[in-house]
Amino acid sequence: MSEPIEIRTERISFSCEGIELVGVLRLPVADRPVPAVVLTGPFTGVKEQVTGGYADRLAQAGFGTLAFDHRGFGESGGRRGHEDSQGKLTDLRAAVGLLAARDEVDPARLGVVGICLGGGYAVRAAAADSRLRAAVGIAGAYNSPEWFARQSGIGGYRSALGSFLDRYDEYLPAVAPDGGEAAMGGAEPYAYYGTARSASPSWENRVTRGSLHSLMTFDALGAAPLLGATPLLVVHGRVDDYCRPELATRLYEQVTGVKEIVWLDTDRHIDLYDTEPYVSGAVEACADFLHRNLATAQDPQRSRFLSDTR
Repeated sequence: MSEPIEIRTERISFSCEGIELVGVLRLPVADRPVPAVVLTGPFTGVKEQVTGGYADRLAQAGFGTLAFDHRGFGESGGRRGHEDSQGKLTDLRAAVGLLAARDEVDPARLGVVGICLGGGYAVRAAAADSRLRAAVGIAGAYNSPEWFARQSGIGGYRSALGSFLDRYDEYLPAVAPDGGEAAMGGAEPYAYYGTARSASPSWENRVTRGSLHSLMTFDALGAAPLLGATPLLVVHGRVDDYCRPELATRLYEQVTGVKEIVWLDTDRHIDLYDTEPYVSGAVEACADFLHRNLATAQDPQRSRFLSDTR
């Protein structure tokens, strides 16, 4: 087994539409520019939680990584606790631009990794930004308004949208114990966000009801055919009550270019947030995929990673 890679960590801030975004850049110390990925994560998530964990592990695999707080969350500016789908995609474009401008990063080898809700954003971002040469979704939420409407009936779907609009600016808890009303209802989200597992000084347990309108109208699945030749990896748990395996399968089937899918034997959606061996399995699949699809003929970290995982 090789020695751990030396990683340089840098707290950074950058502007997007006049909003200050705050992130952590991890850069392997190398004698040439490295491939790099921007990470986007779960609904309400901040950079010290899921994306930070994956960013650290992928940096050890030889990638520059940028985990940051989207607008409205964590240490970034913007309207507090409000899920702005188009705004988040704009944030991702700005983050890609930041990576591309760094001397330590090879701008021809950039990718995006999304976990949970970020999986859908990763697909949509890669479909619209040709600077991104590969995309990965882990336990991804590949939202589809059409699918939501079929599940509840078009009347029920539109009624739900109306209720979110009527109380758009009101806040509700992101998670709550004992079946309390919350944007992410149930015991499983609370088991992560309501406990020390997700401890972060910048995470807030509140979101706007308008955020739910954004989630229900965001179409990630529709971006699948637009990826073109951009390689896509889908890593998903066989059991996932919050990000349905059915939608992961539909996404994979609708991609027309290079694609791979890896199924892990999870028991819960949040297993892929911070639980072994699931996170290690996801990281290994992700790193292998990115090394192969962001590779150049002289990429020493690719050879090192493949040697370590044999």
